[in-house]
Amino acid sequence: MFTNRKNMTLEAIRYRSRGHLEILDQLLLPLETRYERIRNVEDGWHAIKDMKVRGAPAIAITGALSLVAEMVDKEFDSLDSLLRFLQEKLDYLLTARPTAVNLKRAADDIVALAKNLSEGKNAVDDSKDRIISLIEDMLTADLDTNKRLGQHGAEHVLQHSSGQPQTVITHCNAGSLATSGYGTALGVVRALAEREKLQHVYCTETRPYNQGSRLTAYELVYDKLPGSLIADSMASYAMKEKKITAVFVGADRVVANGDTANKIGTYQLAIAAKHHGIPFYVCAPTTTVDLNLASGEQIVIEERPHKELTCLKDVQLAAPGIGCWNPAFDVTPASLITGGIVTENGVFPPDKLQDSMTADLSTKHNLKRKVANDV
Repeated sequence: MFTNRKNMTLEAIRYRSRGHLEILDQLLLPLETRYERIRNVEDGWHAIKDMKVRGAPAIAITGALSLVAEMVDKEFDSLDSLLRFLQEKLDYLLTARPTAVNLKRAADDIVALAKNLSEGKNAVDDSKDRIISLIEDMLTADLDTNKRLGQHGAEHVLQHSSGQPQTVITHCNAGSLATSGYGTALGVVRALAEREKLQHVYCTETRPYNQGSRLTAYELVYDKLPGSLIADSMASYAMKEKKITAVFVGADRVVANGDTANKIGTYQLAIAAKHHGIPFYVCAPTTTVDLNLASGEQIVIEERPHKELTCLKDVQLAAPGIGCWNPAFDVTPASLITGGIVTENGVFPPDKLQDSMTADLSTKHNLKRKVANDV
């Protein structure tokens, strides 16, 4: 049974003071709520690799803040030594889980800032403070992004369904536990509930790691949202029998043509949704979009240990000696993303995503240039 909820929170990441980072150990949910202190990059790497923290935005934030936890009391004798430290630690963090792109994007931003810092009086300490501030801002920025994304997704699906209450399916966990708060796919669900337009949400258990049954179901119960848990193999039948109106999933990487990597099982949900004529939405912040890759065939798919598929904790589920294939993600072709890709900037057809990203980057570049000129 659940522990006392008075002392519980859906914060996946706690950051109360400079350098003091704690993450919710999601391996223990839903029966136990325990926060673990992250003191350095090594701790952050293991928390990500072992999936104590997961979800592309939360991985990026945890990885970057673990860097802060290690560097906050560390002294550097030059900007070069600071840059070497950052590059070495970030390269290591990126080996924890390769499929999600958000941490790579964050690492690139951190290194770019460090390379553009100039020498001068107190340059090293000032530069260190600027880098720490950049990373700390990720928490509030992600929460704001998720709320805007949720509103865009809710507005879009209601506009295209004459405002009818929605009965939806989600996969894996793309909620508060995968982000700094509110969530992406579950952010849309929450936005629908706030508008009193959520009829019901069905969450898949998401084998073999059960993020749906352990985490998404937990969030639905915690927030008192009308929801039911289904096995992954029930999704197609649920679409037919439960009159599903939309499917909302998160993403770990969206590439230039709109192909999307997400938790294993997403691809088959998209196929089933297409057959039933149900709009299929991918919900992802723009930090999850990777325009450097042309198509999903170029995405590196992480493969997890066989024991995650064959065992449940210490209980053997499969016949000893059986071979296994355990990819953590699959790639959904853009042609199956029929509802659109939901970002904090709006909802876009997959073939229009790159244009929207290019325009957004141009606007941000012009704003930065104006600020620099004003200074």
